[in-house]
Amino acid sequence: MKKIYSVVSVFILSIVIGCSSEKVAENNMKTQNLKKKTVVYQVFTRLFGNTNTTNKPWGTLEENGVGKFNDFTDKALTEINDLGVTHIWYTGVPHHDVIRDYTKFGISNDDPDIVKGRAGSPYAVKDYYNVNPDLAENVANRLQEFEALIARSHKNGLKVLIDIVPNHVARNYQSITNPKGTKDFGADDNTAVEYDVNNNFYYVPNEAFQVPDFLHGYVPLGREKNNLSDSKFEENPAKWTGNGSRAAKPHFNDWYETVKVNYGVSPDGRKDFDELPAGFENEDYKKHFEFWQDKTVPNSWIKFRDIALYWTAKGVDGFRYDMAEMVPVEFWSFMNSAIKMKNPDAFLLAEVYNPNEYRNYIRKGKMDYLYDKVQLYDTLKHIMQGHGITDYIPPIQENLKDIEHNMLHFLENHDEQRIASPEFAGSAVKAKPAMVVSATISTAPTMIYFGQEFGEPGAENAGFGSASRTSIFDYVGVPTLQRWVNDKKFDGGKSTKEELALRDFHKRLLNFTISSDALMGEYQDIHQFNRQNTEWYNERVLSFVRWSSDEKLIIVSNFNANDTYGFELGVPQDIIEKWNLKDGEYQVEDQLYKKYKTILKVEDNQARVRVDLKPLESFILKIKK
Repeated sequence: MKKIYSVVSVFILSIVIGCSSEKVAENNMKTQNLKKKTVVYQVFTRLFGNTNTTNKPWGTLEENGVGKFNDFTDKALTEINDLGVTHIWYTGVPHHDVIRDYTKFGISNDDPDIVKGRAGSPYAVKDYYNVNPDLAENVANRLQEFEALIARSHKNGLKVLIDIVPNHVARNYQSITNPKGTKDFGADDNTAVEYDVNNNFYYVPNEAFQVPDFLHGYVPLGREKNNLSDSKFEENPAKWTGNGSRAAKPHFNDWYETVKVNYGVSPDGRKDFDELPAGFENEDYKKHFEFWQDKTVPNSWIKFRDIALYWTAKGVDGFRYDMAEMVPVEFWSFMNSAIKMKNPDAFLLAEVYNPNEYRNYIRKGKMDYLYDKVQLYDTLKHIMQGHGITDYIPPIQENLKDIEHNMLHFLENHDEQRIASPEFAGSAVKAKPAMVVSATISTAPTMIYFGQEFGEPGAENAGFGSASRTSIFDYVGVPTLQRWVNDKKFDGGKSTKEELALRDFHKRLLNFTISSDALMGEYQDIHQFNRQNTEWYNERVLSFVRWSSDEKLIIVSNFNANDTYGFELGVPQDIIEKWNLKDGEYQVEDQLYKKYKTILKVEDNQARVRVDLKPLESFILKIKK
């Protein structure tokens, strides 16, 4: 049984020397300043503008509604930008399988036996050269509507990210909008063999694909009759399944709706392509691009590079790569260097979960950012749930100090449970200290998932998707977000006071992070110093310092839900010297909520500041001599 603690208080003591309060507050950035922090807003595009509150399990688009590209109005995008967001990740944009008849637009129907949910998985892409028809007001002009959204996002100060899923494609991949001269995946494959370096897929020769045995009472479309739902799908010979299953009849828990892409790695693990020379991880993307110019690479490499450059040419500013570590790192060198040659500022984010491979994907693969899941996120989650202690956090930062900028921080995304769900923490406010730590402990970007700012619990029984995660497979509404959308006024007119307070917290915090010089500067742990030297300071509190030449921050978080802590927080002597603090008293004033003042006392190379941590409080304090 999981113990759940109530939320904590968090204090950010912001010590800013020679910096006016106006400068700290001036954070409504309309273009990304590379010297400031980055904040990514992940939004599930299909759900954002959906105001229908029916939420019938397995409901159709007509019953449960769907959001559109056009729902991201200037007003909506301005509000997202004003939240403190610099980049918006439109999740679920490429045309993936959906159970809906679009045949009059030349789109083939998708078989429910190989589609998860009614609205389909955004990670079973059917056509990389077009967009999900559900998202368009006029399906025939769906690509133009997305192009207009890109332009509208840019106008409102937001860089645009979309998904690329390199490891697998929909089992029934079929592009009807390929650029001239472009062939579909598998079009030229030799299907008589399991593997060929230039085949796009792996095959199970002489065996036809069989639909998996559905488990746990699952029936496609919730038992609704559909002419294609007959436990059959024609694929002969069968292809390997997306997660690497080589069975002609994959298991229900396999990624049976997808097929694995072949990048020139043989079934026994041989790499049939050139590898990067020793030391090449230290070369920049231009050298990587040059390296591949005279090399012969597998056909799948070229196909995905061309897809990325297609969207780059349309104004997309970067990509989030699904399950990037299932694809050889050499491919990423090839692809990412090509993207950077077109757009040196492209934002390239990868889903990688093996810490032993982080540096390879960053340095050899030329990734900008990786998920910091298995270290920081998992640790913060355990602390929020009452299982972990803050002593575990400083070693993470020490371990990652050479790549700290490359490790994107988050507390929610589409794969993870909603914080407010009973399965996670049961209350969104329990994330407030974790959010402060996540957003301020390094120079890395911060990501927030739509609805997180309102405490969305993801409680709906949508059909294929299960409660605790907002479903990415179904037509469904997101209640806390819908109250803020308020019939597309985007003004919070129906939000509860608790939801508005939580959004205000995120807005204050995120805007502070993108305006702060110190958060792009130096970091040092003071947690262990205070564990040894400060009475009442314990394993439910965390502290560290951040600084630049004109801004000094002390960040303190209390992860105890119920208790107030009061202590004289110590600043070590080496920090006093680095900050050039002279003996005396410094007034410290809150910059987050403007309600707290205290004093930093410096004397004989010792410094202490009185901190009274109440549950659920958050401060950003600035000092003046």
